[in-house]
Amino acid sequence: MLKTYKIFENKIVPESSNGGSIKIYVNPDEAEKKFLVEEYKLDEHTLNSSLDADELSRLEFEPDHLAMIYKIPKNYTASEPLLFRVNSMGAFVFKDKIIVVVNDDINLFHGKHFNKIVTLNDVMLKLIFTSIIHFIDHLRVINMLSDEIERKISTAMENRYLLNQFTLGKSLVYYQNAINTNTALIEKLKLNASKLNLTMEEIELLDDIMIENTQCYKQAEIYSNILASLMDAKASIISNNLNVLMKTLNIITVMIMVPTFVVSAFSMNVGIPFQDHPQAFFIIMSLALVSVTGFFIFWKWKKW
Repeated sequence: MLKTYKIFENKIVPESSNGGSIKIYVNPDEAEKKFLVEEYKLDEHTLNSSLDADELSRLEFEPDHLAMIYKIPKNYTASEPLLFRVNSMGAFVFKDKIIVVVNDDINLFHGKHFNKIVTLNDVMLKLIFTSIIHFIDHLRVINMLSDEIERKISTAMENRYLLNQFTLGKSLVYYQNAINTNTALIEKLKLNASKLNLTMEEIELLDDIMIENTQCYKQAEIYSNILASLMDAKASIISNNLNVLMKTLNIITVMIMVPTFVVSAFSMNVGIPFQDHPQAFFIIMSLALVSVTGFFIFWKWKKW
């Protein structure tokens, strides 16, 4: 699916015709891929890499355009609860146009940073900036979900909450790797600023992007470390709670067994004390009560 935009009054606006300088291909089919390869001379491998979620971020210089692949957060789906994945996106920058290839239909041009667009290089850099902001928003959601799961674990010993935390931890690992590969891409853009003919304002924007991406990675790293520590702590707490529960059940079992033994001893079909005593029943019950009381005192003395 093709969406076309243009730069109008320093903003990106939709273009009804196909003559806009910004072309967005959403999950292109084979016919569209063939058109891009033949019409714009895009490298077929690089084009397919733009749609490969496992592809690393990279920057390549072609004879008539710049090819850039970077990582973005994948749209959250209910089919994979609490699992946040990443996608790849390709941007091919020509002198008079930019072609973006992406898997999912997402709003790429949202945010106040798109209110001042001058060149196609601005579009390229701010697309990366949007990806970083998207990562930060997802990290906040992951942190909120982690806090909610932590509260549930405090009141219930269920494996599914630990599994939910494990899934969030897995998502953070994906995000850390994606943000780290974007860091290498941004650094390469910085090193090739002169080759890309970046203006001073664009270089300053690239510096801001580098700072934001570093902070985003640190945030993901902190959340990942905290979540891993919480998982270890909660697993230990649940194991300790289980031990305490088993200990309590064993004590209750022993307390029941002691009077049971007393009553059973006087129930044998042999000659036993008090068998002809008129108050034998109450004497035996008293002995059973004394045995329970004695065990309870012994338990308190041992501080079990």
